[in-house]
Amino acid sequence: MVDLEATLRSALIGRYAIEGEVGRGGTSVVFRAHDLKHHRTVAIKVLRAEFADEVSEERFHREIEVVAGLAHPHILPLYDSGAADGLLYFIMPLVCPRSCRDWPRSCSARRSRPSGRRRRR
Repeated sequence: MVDLEATLRSALIGRYAIEGEVGRGGTSVVFRAHDLKHHRTVAIKVLRAEFADEVSEERFHREIEVVAGLAHPHILPLYDSGAADGLLYFIMPLVCPRSCRDWPRSCSARRSRPSGRRRRR
């Protein structure tokens, strides 16, 4: 079995410092990283090998191009994307710097409230 994190570190050395895995889902694994050029924390989403085998690199880049053109307050911007050492990945802001398991507790204060409503005391 290939160590995905080690492969990603090697592929993106000098561009991003991988800090560790944040979470995983059915199609991808998300890593927390530091963007060395822009000095910001980012999320790197890497397609799982079994899913990437079903999606051609050309199709991946076409779909990423569509996502890069989206602009909406509820859609995270795309910072970067690519293919390296057989990995297909894209990079976006890391919304919640803690583990996804902690998200409901750690980020509840950051959630925006509907306009015009205030928190009751």
